[in-house]
Amino acid sequence: MLLLNKCDLVAEEDLIQLEKLFRKLQPDAKIIRTVHGQVEPAEILNTGRFDFEKASQSAGWLQELLKGGEHTPETEEYGISSLVYQRRRPFHPERLTKWMEEWPETVVRAKGVVWLASRNQMAMSLSQAGPSIQIGPIAYWVASLPEEEQQEVFREQPEVKEEWDPAWGDRMTQLVLIGIDMDRDALIRSLDDCLLSDEEMKEDWSRFSDPLPKGEREEWRAEAVQ
Repeated sequence: MLLLNKCDLVAEEDLIQLEKLFRKLQPDAKIIRTVHGQVEPAEILNTGRFDFEKASQSAGWLQELLKGGEHTPETEEYGISSLVYQRRRPFHPERLTKWMEEWPETVVRAKGVVWLASRNQMAMSLSQAGPSIQIGPIAYWVASLPEEEQQEVFREQPEVKEEWDPAWGDRMTQLVLIGIDMDRDALIRSLDDCLLSDEEMKEDWSRFSDPLPKGEREEWRAEAVQ
């Protein structure tokens, strides 16, 4: 459930745009417009509407990833769109950090898994909502596990093996970005510029300058400059 407050101060066209954006982020949420925060208690108390499993599976970022970034016409009408960015080449830690520090103002939500060259054993989770950005380790790549453990994962999660790369295993970047008036081509180019070059791919990745926290449980957090 989402409460959209101070609706008396916003033009109807802008309210519609906001609602379309929220629908992109959480399609199944009930949106209630309010003025001065006034809302009928029956609308929000003991409704029995919240289902964590359903909410997590219906999140806009996950739906976009599953359908490959296809667009919904009614949201594009208001400049709201999504981008699924997938690459089988790691990011340079310094360039990616700089990119995050200069976060594109048109991107309002981003979430996904990142392959970082300097953390080749560990998958990194990147999440952004408005000005809040964070990145940190979530799990070891299956490809970095001992052979016996890999086979166990394949038995329990056969879909992992279906996307297995002969050289890199399950290592890859998968990001969903949702925003307003995004320049998709420019965003893709800017992210591609953060990937390792052909020459860097041949180097010792552990020697790259890495400004991110080193602990396995530490996260890098920042406020985007808007």
